[in-house]
Amino acid sequence: MQSLVLYLLSLQFMELNASSIVIIGAGPGGCATSLFLSKHKIPHTIIDKAVFPRDKVCGDALSGKTVYVLNQLDPSIIPAFDKQKEQFIESWGVKFVAPNGKAIDIPFKQDMSKEKYPPGFISKRIDFDNELFKRLDRNYATVLDGTEVTDITRNKDLFDVTIVKDNSTQILKNIKLLVGAEGDRSVVSKKLSPNKKENDHYCAGIRAYYEGVEGMHSQNFIELHFLPEMLPGYFWIFPLPNGMANIGAGMLSSEVSKRKVNLKADMLKAIENNPAISARFKNAKLHGKIQGWGLPLGSKKRPVSGAGFLLVGDAGSLIDPFTGEGIGNALYSGMMAATQIAEAVKQNRFDAAFLKQYDDAFYARQWDELKLSHTMQKLVKFPWLFNFVVNKAHKNKALRETISCMFEDLDLRAKLRNPLFYVKLLMNDKVKK
Repeated sequence: MQSLVLYLLSLQFMELNASSIVIIGAGPGGCATSLFLSKHKIPHTIIDKAVFPRDKVCGDALSGKTVYVLNQLDPSIIPAFDKQKEQFIESWGVKFVAPNGKAIDIPFKQDMSKEKYPPGFISKRIDFDNELFKRLDRNYATVLDGTEVTDITRNKDLFDVTIVKDNSTQILKNIKLLVGAEGDRSVVSKKLSPNKKENDHYCAGIRAYYEGVEGMHSQNFIELHFLPEMLPGYFWIFPLPNGMANIGAGMLSSEVSKRKVNLKADMLKAIENNPAISARFKNAKLHGKIQGWGLPLGSKKRPVSGAGFLLVGDAGSLIDPFTGEGIGNALYSGMMAATQIAEAVKQNRFDAAFLKQYDDAFYARQWDELKLSHTMQKLVKFPWLFNFVVNKAHKNKALRETISCMFEDLDLRAKLRNPLFYVKLLMNDKVKK
């Protein structure tokens, strides 16, 4: 029987060798790339070392950008999510809480009355990722979960990919294009790109699931609390279905290292002792363990392609530097990667110069937003300045509406082009009320 299994596996891998495109990682970025490639009717292979459904340590927030990309993929997805109340909870905005305790509510949409479906959701990654994984189109995607990529070697203009499945090692040969979508520990990035981890552009994060946290927003706004005892990091509270909540904290790795911060201890102290937080946890119960993970931030423009490869999502260090949200940019980069791959297949060009069009296209659409978030991230290092910004926004409707546009319109660029616009706007106090 064992020999028969190995023989069938070998036949499967022989067929895979004919696929010229391989995606490594089946999280949001990898699945988005696969799903959009299938829309282009392009055969490919997608590999993930986990067997789905599987958990992923994350904040679990699905932003308006996530909704936008999924609507581009298939307009039936969001209505389906909206019906799955046990797995997806709607979210209509974000609450920013300054170090002085002043808070502002920023809706994702200025006029919610016109919206049939929520502009954002919150869902555990074990549920969201599995929903995407189940939608992979097996007509075009050869799916290998439970398969680990252990090595990548270049053979002239092609790649050989070593994989291990069911304790059997195989080599996929003659791959024309690799897509790295396996997170911040991407094998594709480590083997093929010049990108290195930089603590000034990397965030340490921890996440816990609690039941019974009180005081949630009536429209399930996600909450970012910039507590004095956790600066320049932040503490978050995200509501989840079934009375659960995602609770976590994040801080730049450079600050964690310099100050020898224990994020887990600081988060638990805030839950127990911070007067604005502790009362909400008086009847709360921790479910499972407090887990940590790393967030490669998009606060520095890095190459996300090279000869024969593209990077999407966390593998390309594309996480929002201010909010820490990465799912939206993972999906968006996957969508754009698929567009570039379709053109590469059409012209049979997989060289670095041609694939760099993906870098140019992604950053043309997203770099202003990432720069703005990096500017906002820097404000946290100056509590008085961050307090000033939130106070002004709290009083100023026009400014709050401008910030809402960041979430609402991906094509908005006139006001987002220069992050200093916001600083000048606030310092000069020239916004009409």
